[in-house]
Amino acid sequence: MHKRIKRFELVGVIADDSFISRMKEQYIKLICELMKDEGYVQRIDIDPDWSLSYEDNHYNFILSVYGSYIGKREAACIDGLDKNRPIYTPQNKLSESFKTQV
Repeated sequence: MHKRIKRFELVGVIADDSFISRMKEQYIKLICELMKDEGYVQRIDIDPDWSLSYEDNHYNFILSVYGSYIGKREAACIDGLDKNRPIYTPQNKLSESFKTQV
């Protein structure tokens, strides 16, 4: 059975065009962390959507990342899903995240 896909969206403003590519990557990471807090992981097989428009000396953006629900416990161990196949977090990355939480 396939997993239901949910869209996670972030809307914002970037003042300087030199920050666009760096901020996009950081915002994708941020959304993925927020998704994991809710028990979702990113669908690696679906590229994030990024819309950008220039208006009044700044850039407006909308970023959408797609995820599937797998539960909070599972989400802590999985980086994403590729066609419903889990991409597991490397063991050393897991132990580092537990150290920062303690």
